[in-house]
Amino acid sequence: MAIERVAIIGLGLLGGSIGLAVAKHIPTIATTGFDADPEARQTAASRGLVDLVCDSSAEAVRDADLVIMCVPVGAIGFAAETIKDALPKAAIVSDVGSSKQSVGVALRAALPGHCIIPAHPVAGTEQSGPEAGFPELFEHRWCILTPPDDADENAVQSLTEFWETLGSKVEIMDAEHHDLVLAVTSHIPHLIAYTIVGTASDLEDVTRSEVIKYSAGGFRDFTRIAASDPTMWRDVFLTNKGAVLEMLGRFTEDLTALQRAIRRGDGDALHELFTRTRAIRRSIIEQGQDDARPDFGRSDHVTDKSDDH
Repeated sequence: MAIERVAIIGLGLLGGSIGLAVAKHIPTIATTGFDADPEARQTAASRGLVDLVCDSSAEAVRDADLVIMCVPVGAIGFAAETIKDALPKAAIVSDVGSSKQSVGVALRAALPGHCIIPAHPVAGTEQSGPEAGFPELFEHRWCILTPPDDADENAVQSLTEFWETLGSKVEIMDAEHHDLVLAVTSHIPHLIAYTIVGTASDLEDVTRSEVIKYSAGGFRDFTRIAASDPTMWRDVFLTNKGAVLEMLGRFTEDLTALQRAIRRGDGDALHELFTRTRAIRRSIIEQGQDDARPDFGRSDHVTDKSDDH
């Protein structure tokens, strides 16, 4: 199944980066795009995020072989409804959302009879909008596909090759398992970051200026994560609430055990935990998922590109 025309619905960080990555790696593919925000469409056109910025989603998908929905997961059903009458029968429909069970259900309900292959490129930054996209976003990052059991094998292979050509490493995964894994590796860390930064801003005996002025590396990195798109993350937590609540319960139990160790002065328990977590960090670096240099190599990079969405 050849992919010659790609339509991108939503031209923010991920949608814009896909368009730029296609232009860089597969310039023979024609790209169209649409965003519900007129200003975003104007910026996308001026930056050349896609070959043609359309005035409607239906216009964008009319001749597409592949449609990639790059909208918040809570809006994906509505966005799919807007393209159903113009969508070519043979087109592959995919997305970039961080929760996969809800996305699959929404897309299949809105577009019955179409080839639906949900996807999640595990890449992103804390920036959002059409100004934030860059073509290298997906290079050396994982892209997880969660095709349904009855998905066309040729379509799955075509989508796999598409993401690999953009520089990603592709993994096929069950949607339910994906949501559990990402609850651990992405969703709970973001929830913790939002909570810690919110707690700091609410402290009565520490002023906000002191929080900003004396923020050490750990807190600073939490603020970077907590600066992520609030609409996107609101939808992620609401659409993946089962897995998030399950992992949040486990985290709460572990946090209680840590609190108990500190109260009892159990240095051995603390040292054992910190030794285990240090080993995990080293494994992440060994697999090329982060920079081993001090301060994440920030002196050489304007933006840390390791954060997922």
